[in-house]
Amino acid sequence: MLIVVLLAAGLLGLLALNTALNEGSFELSRLQKQTTVATDEQQSLQHQIDQNSAPDALARRAAELGMVPAGGMAFLDVPNGGKVIGTPGQAQDSPPVKRSTVEPWPTKTAPSAAQPPAAAPPPAPPASPAPAAPTTAASAGDAVIQLNPAAPAAPAQPHPNGGAGR
Repeated sequence: MLIVVLLAAGLLGLLALNTALNEGSFELSRLQKQTTVATDEQQSLQHQIDQNSAPDALARRAAELGMVPAGGMAFLDVPNGGKVIGTPGQAQDSPPVKRSTVEPWPTKTAPSAAQPPAAAPPPAPPASPAPAAPTTAASAGDAVIQLNPAAPAAPAQPHPNGGAGR
């Protein structure tokens, strides 16, 4: 009777051990599938990053945004006394440069913000004039793009005495 009980206990222990190993095997298989899916997704995303950061893709995207290639470039050689290497030049493009219709950073607007706001009175001029930063405006058809909205460009008016003013 003791031998039968020992054999039964051994068989039940073996069955429990086998079941635990099979559960571990199924868990391992599930985790390997998840790893494969995650690796495929990572490789796909890396491929997209590589395509979008290729020089031709960057140049195309820059052209869509209305950017033009740089002119002559100059470099500052700091280890050799700050010597300037090269000649700086202005960026050149065939006029007119078309303004991009693509928003570089699309923003979400609230439905209530879609309505134009009521006309606000113009802001009062400052009491003491501060030195203004230089402004640059570029015209693209009927649209005017102001690069420095903090200091609006004042239209040039002739001096009352016929001179150039200050």
